[in-house]
Amino acid sequence: MAKRHKSAIKADKQSKRKRERNRATLSKVKSVMKKTSSAVESKQIEAGKTLLPQLTSIIQKAVSKGMLHKNTAARKISRMATKINGLIGKPA
Repeated sequence: MAKRHKSAIKADKQSKRKRERNRATLSKVKSVMKKTSSAVESKQIEAGKTLLPQLTSIIQKAVSKGMLHKNTAARKISRMATKINGLIGKPA
């Protein structure tokens, strides 16, 4: 913890707030990814179809806030969409 300068104390407080916000958002991304992948593994097509737009939305929000790189987000979305489309029977 910074002790001497006011600006260092303020920066420390700000970084703690940002860290908590970032952790919450990334945790949300991970939990929706797990839900979606478990739906795919258990071959629940309807659940997968409804979770994919949610997953896409949450990941895109994380990208816009700078928590995920855009290529990482695109890769995650693409892989999940490919798995769900494979269940449905659509060609990739």
